[in-house]
Amino acid sequence: MTDSGSILTFVIVSFCLAIILIMKKDSLPVQMKRYLALLAIVMVSISFVLILLSFFRAGT
Repeated sequence: MTDSGSILTFVIVSFCLAIILIMKKDSLPVQMKRYLALLAIVMVSISFVLILLSFFRAGT
Protein backbone atom coordinates (compact mmCIF):
# COMPACT_ATOMS: atom_id res chain seq x y z
CA MET A 1 0.00 0.00 0.00
CA THR A 2 2.46 2.60 -1.12
CA ASP A 3 -0.08 4.59 -3.13
CA SER A 4 -0.85 7.63 -1.00
CA GLY A 5 -3.87 8.53 -3.09
CA SER A 6 -5.69 5.30 -2.29
CA ILE A 7 -4.81 5.61 1.40
CA LEU A 8 -6.11 9.17 1.49
CA THR A 9 -9.31 8.13 -0.27
CA PHE A 10 -9.89 5.29 2.20
CA VAL A 11 -9.31 7.61 5.16
CA ILE A 12 -11.74 10.21 3.84
CA VAL A 13 -14.41 7.62 3.06
CA SER A 14 -14.14 5.92 6.45
CA PHE A 15 -14.36 9.19 8.39
CA CYS A 16 -17.28 10.36 6.23
CA LEU A 17 -19.11 7.11 6.92
CA ALA A 18 -18.59 7.56 10.65
CA ILE A 19 -19.79 11.17 10.53
CA ILE A 20 -22.88 10.26 8.51
CA LEU A 21 -23.73 7.48 10.95
CA ILE A 22 -23.44 9.87 13.88
CA MET A 23 -25.60 12.48 12.16
CA LYS A 24 -28.31 10.02 11.01
CA LYS A 25 -28.38 7.72 14.04
CA ASP A 26 -32.06 8.43 14.77
CA SER A 27 -33.33 7.57 11.29
CA LEU A 28 -31.56 4.21 10.81
CA PRO A 29 -33.16 0.89 11.75
CA VAL A 30 -31.59 -0.77 14.82
CA GLN A 31 -30.40 -3.88 12.96
CA MET A 32 -28.73 -1.87 10.22
CA LYS A 33 -27.29 0.64 12.68
CA ARG A 34 -25.43 -2.10 14.54
CA TYR A 35 -23.69 -3.50 11.46
CA LEU A 36 -22.89 -0.08 10.03
CA ALA A 37 -21.41 1.01 13.35
CA LEU A 38 -19.18 -2.07 13.44
CA LEU A 39 -18.11 -1.43 9.87
CA ALA A 40 -17.33 2.21 10.67
CA ILE A 41 -15.29 1.24 13.74
CA VAL A 42 -13.24 -1.23 11.72
CA MET A 43 -12.71 1.24 8.87
CA VAL A 44 -11.69 4.11 11.17
CA SER A 45 -9.30 1.81 13.06
CA ILE A 46 -7.68 0.71 9.81
CA SER A 47 -7.47 4.37 8.77
CA PHE A 48 -5.56 5.28 11.91
CA VAL A 49 -3.14 2.42 11.31
CA LEU A 50 -2.63 3.52 7.70
CA ILE A 51 -2.05 7.12 8.79
CA LEU A 52 0.57 5.99 11.32
CA LEU A 53 2.27 3.76 8.76
CA SER A 54 2.43 6.58 6.24
CA PHE A 55 4.01 8.86 8.87
CA PHE A 56 6.62 6.24 9.71
CA ARG A 57 7.38 5.64 6.03
CA ALA A 58 7.69 9.38 5.38
CA GLY A 59 10.34 9.62 8.10
CA THR A 60 12.59 7.01 6.49
